[in-house]
Amino acid sequence: MSEHFHDAADMRLLKDMKMLAPAEFEAWLNLDKIVGREGGAIACTTQCPYCLEAHAKGAKAAGASREEVVEASLLAAALRAGGAATHGAMALKFFDGPKPG
Repeated sequence: MSEHFHDAADMRLLKDMKMLAPAEFEAWLNLDKIVGREGGAIACTTQCPYCLEAHAKGAKAAGASREEVVEASLLAAALRAGGAATHGAMALKFFDGPKPG
């Protein structure tokens, strides 16, 4: 077992979750499709590190700017206060990717 609260290996449990609650799981997937455009702000609000990484990288691939990532995180901060702002910093880290060297 990992010593970290957020371990990428935990994502394997999603298969179990889908099997245990198929209707709810499908509803969750459909909700994700609806909110996809504002995913970065929502990920900052829900504070899911996996969503942050996926939406930050998706925003970059779609041509978003660093400024837009920050704007989305501050929108979420207005809804959730400080926690969203700190997760916005994490989204920016994922957006920028690893530092060379």
